[in-house]
Amino acid sequence: MAKLSLGSTFPLSLSHHIRPSVTGFNVAATTMKMVDNHPSLEVIGGARDRFLPALFNNLRLPYNPFPLIAWNRHVETIFASFYRSVPDVRLRRECLRAKDGGSVALDWVSGDRRRLPPDSPILILLPGLTGGSQDSYVRHMLTKANSKGWRVVVFNSRGCGGSPVTTSQFYSASFLGDMCEVVEHVGARYSGANLYAVGWSLGANILVRYLGHESHACPLSGAVSLCNPFNLVIADEDFHKGFNNVYDKALARALCKIFKKHALLFEDMDGEFNIPLAANAKSVRDFDEGLTRVSFGFKSVDDYYSNSGSCDSIKHVQRPLLCIQAENDPIAPSRAIPREDIKENPNCVLIVTPKGGHLGWVAGAEAPLGSPWTDPVVMDFLEHLERGASKTDKFSCNSEAVQHSSGELQHMEV
Repeated sequence: MAKLSLGSTFPLSLSHHIRPSVTGFNVAATTMKMVDNHPSLEVIGGARDRFLPALFNNLRLPYNPFPLIAWNRHVETIFASFYRSVPDVRLRRECLRAKDGGSVALDWVSGDRRRLPPDSPILILLPGLTGGSQDSYVRHMLTKANSKGWRVVVFNSRGCGGSPVTTSQFYSASFLGDMCEVVEHVGARYSGANLYAVGWSLGANILVRYLGHESHACPLSGAVSLCNPFNLVIADEDFHKGFNNVYDKALARALCKIFKKHALLFEDMDGEFNIPLAANAKSVRDFDEGLTRVSFGFKSVDDYYSNSGSCDSIKHVQRPLLCIQAENDPIAPSRAIPREDIKENPNCVLIVTPKGGHLGWVAGAEAPLGSPWTDPVVMDFLEHLERGASKTDKFSCNSEAVQHSSGELQHMEV
């Protein structure tokens, strides 16, 4: 189960008159276009009318989960984690040294520097807890976007996906420093390109927190959040119920495995650290109690969880954001979704599928072994944003920052 990465239906059948100026279709000014989604999908948000036409080809059809596999949310979650195909892609790795001495690994598709023009749109991928560029859901999104001419980079957090650990600090749901530096570096390297990001599970939580924190100053032109736990207090409550304990133990083992590889860095730690508890954690909560919450200055695990969710960040998001959740997700509970804030934010739209499990979505044309149902929806959204993106608002960075960032990189093929 270590392969897993942490990363009630409300069907709507509401017809909305969409103004021709925002539909993206060639509709006469005197004609009102009726646009809707299939009632098997919940689609809400302040940006619903703005973005639904771009997603209509996928959302007008019913959500049909694959028979047998998707009858149970745990079966679907486990099947997707262990049996979904993993596209074979050659990646070029760059190890980026952060300002605090820590390191993250950026995996780019090998050959894209020569193949793609410098202003090709860039997609940054943020895997879930303990996840990385080796995971099937990441590889499928990477190949889907890359096949459409997008430059894609996977952001492997400290210790994840083979990323080196160079300080006595990992990453957390609350820490945005690495995200800020990665976006700055990528934007500096390709200053003529628009930047976008997709995050799954804990990566989605970090991404939405980043969008809210940066608000109007955010250099991203758009983002997608998938399987976001949103409220970590609620997610933690559900994590200790029934079969969910299996995921908890699997993720704890994965965290311990990363920790033990770099245990020497954590010797003789002062303060409230409980290194034996972290090294032998039986649950994610144990690991966070022994190491994470102390590293990032929280008084307790509950203090860490209550102040690290992304549910409170939605109201501050000022960039187009698509959130996709599964109603039956065992790790990112539906009741944690900040529906009211999403409805009130004119930049956000939410899609909730009736099934999908966690990082599953075994449905659509490529089911059961191919890409998840979400991938074409995500690409339709991102390509719609890129077609309408202003070429004058692209991220820029001063030459000193570019030189600093470039000087801290190491290169290898993976």
